[in-house]
Formats: sequence, C-alpha cells, structure tokens
Amino acid sequence: MAVRDPQIRVTAMPTDLNPYGGVFGGWLMAQMALGAGSLASRVGKGKAVVVHATDFTFPGAMQLGDELSVYCEVIAKGKTSLTIEAEGVGRERDGEATITVSKGTFKFVMLDDDDRPREVS
Repeated sequence: MAVRDPQIRVTAMPTDLNPYGGVFGGWLMAQMALGAGSLASRVGKGKAVVVHATDFTFPGAMQLGDELSVYCEVIAKGKTSLTIEAEGVGRERDGEATITVSKGTFKFVMLDDDDRPREVS
C-alpha cells in the first residue's frame, strides 16, 4: 500500500458535535473543503475557489477527541479548473484504529489577480 500524506489533520472538539454527540457532517465537509482547497492552490499555483461540491458520503462516525486526516487527490484538470476528491479518515483518540468517515468531490476554478478565471498552471 502506498504511503500518503494528509492535506490537513485536525482534532474534533466539542463545538464540532451534532445534537447526538457525534461529529457533525457539516464540519467534516468543511474540513474536506479546506484540504481540497489547499491542494488546488498548490497544484494551480494561486487562488482557487470552490464552484461545485458533490458526491458526499459519510460511511463512518467520529467522536469527540478523535483525529481527522483529510487526504486529497486531483482527479481531473480542465482549462481553468481542478477537480479534487477528498477522503476524511478518523482515528480514535487513544489508539491507532482508523475508519473512513467522509468522502466528497470538489471542483475549483483558478482565479487571476482580478478574480477572473485563468488557465491552470
């Protein structure tokens, strides 16, 4: 299995929970968007804004204190856009067990200094 590095890693805090005590799906989506945006800016060498997000799934659950690692991969390049697949993997706070907790796809458009679409570098 290939080693992969996370785009971001963060710990779930009390404000990240839903009314049932689990991690809120909206928080997971936001973390995936942050990771995907980081990769888009790095690959596109500049300002990248999300224009479309789709295919969200939440196959697992996280609890307070668990660690989320967001892994991202560019799956398509357009003239001015990058499509990035993001996967959130939760790790229990006091151990090594992991589970995929979220997946989604984000499309970013690269912008120039005047906030107009520009070609991907």
